[in-house]
Amino acid sequence: MSSPGKTGDDPREDGSASERIRRRVQAAGRRFHANDNLAEFIEGPEELDALEDEVAGAVQSLLHALVIDTDSDHNTRGTARRVARMFVREVFQGRYHPIPRVAEFPNIERVNELMIVGPITVRSACSHHMVPIVGKLWIGVLPSEHSNLIGLSKYSRLAEWIMTRPQIQEEAAMQLADLLENRLKPDGLALVLEADHFCMQWRGVKDESQMTSSVMRGAFLKNAELRKEFLQLLRR
Repeated sequence: MSSPGKTGDDPREDGSASERIRRRVQAAGRRFHANDNLAEFIEGPEELDALEDEVAGAVQSLLHALVIDTDSDHNTRGTARRVARMFVREVFQGRYHPIPRVAEFPNIERVNELMIVGPITVRSACSHHMVPIVGKLWIGVLPSEHSNLIGLSKYSRLAEWIMTRPQIQEEAAMQLADLLENRLKPDGLALVLEADHFCMQWRGVKDESQMTSSVMRGAFLKNAELRKEFLQLLRR
């Protein structure tokens, strides 16, 4: 039986790996924006290998168009393969790999006090120029007796899964908030993301200003004192 969202097509069907994946996404009526996860539409590790091969070929064409000699220049020989592996397996792995396993456990002791996790170092890439976004993330959770709880390291894993896609910072913060709110079902959730954008530091105005985004849900949105407590504690 094929997995949900897949057409059950043979991975050896005609067309490139990207074309096959794109057809499955479109057949399911889903989008494939830069910050979307496509793992459910990829037919196993062999197809992911084929996608990496395809990306390597495209990067090789880019290097050729930039008039970079990848034959006699020992520094760029193999660069296309390295870049492809980096995109598919590392910096954009949140697009091509399923959500990491995260064990949840009930709030038996009925913990209902503010919890703050952070700072978590996050790394992403600007979807406008494909250059790094590097920053710090703080997460505030106000659980209820009906909430699910997860281990400390799991917040980092879920954040990494969301961030390792081409992103814009505002949407990344909202995606992570949606994910945590749906899994934990807390009374309140707050996120603050502070990041450096190399699309501004490396090009354009070449300014080193940071961008800060915040998302407040539930009790953090309604209770000004709780919001103030969270913002004061994360700066200590």
